[in-house]
Formats: sequence, C-alpha cells, structure tokens
Amino acid sequence: VQLQASGGGSVQAGESLKLSCTGSGNIFRDPGVGWYRQAPLKQRERIAIITNSDGTNYIDAVKGRFTISRDVAKNMLYLQMNDLKPEDTAVYYCNTISGGLRNRDWGQGTLVTVSS
Repeated sequence: VQLQASGGGSVQAGESLKLSCTGSGNIFRDPGVGWYRQAPLKQRERIAIITNSDGTNYIDAVKGRFTISRDVAKNMLYLQMNDLKPEDTAVYYCNTISGGLRNRDWGQGTLVTVSS
C-alpha cells in the first residue's frame, strides 16, 4: 500500500506543524509505520516509527520535539512537530517499516520549510 503524507507548510523557527498520512489500504498491515524525511542534498532518513503494539522510536534530532501517533480506526498516521528548527526543513514521507527498508512504495511527500 502506498502512503500519502500531507500537512506540510512554511513556518518560522519555534512554531509547530502536524503532518497526516493515510493510504488506500490498511496502512497498519505492516508491523509498523514511520515518518521519513529528505533534506536538500541529503539522503532520506527515518525519523520516527510506531509499531502495531504502539511502541515508538525517534532519532535523537527530533526526540522530545516530535510525536508520532496513529488512529487505527481512521487509518491515519500523524506526526506532531513542535519547536521546529531550520534543519527540520525537508520533504516528509510516511511509509511502512518494510517499505522503507526495501526503499519502495514511496508515496507523495509533503514539504516542510522552517525559516529562522
């Protein structure tokens, strides 16, 4: 299933955004789903995951500022991003963990631009 991210925008440093993600099928069919981002001239990186047992994990760069959550009934994945920094500027994607590991099934990302 291909997941589509939305909710990006342009904000000032210190502000917040909430990204949303869904897909045409059950996006929680995989053992977990995650948020990824690709900054200009950098490789795409996984920044947060949530498992089907609601375990979460974050990279250090976003820990304490970003929160991943999900609504299984609505087939939705979210990323609450607080205290945004210019270095958070990137295209944000959502994907299953297996899709990310296999580098496949990437859907449309959403651009987040943070200015200082």
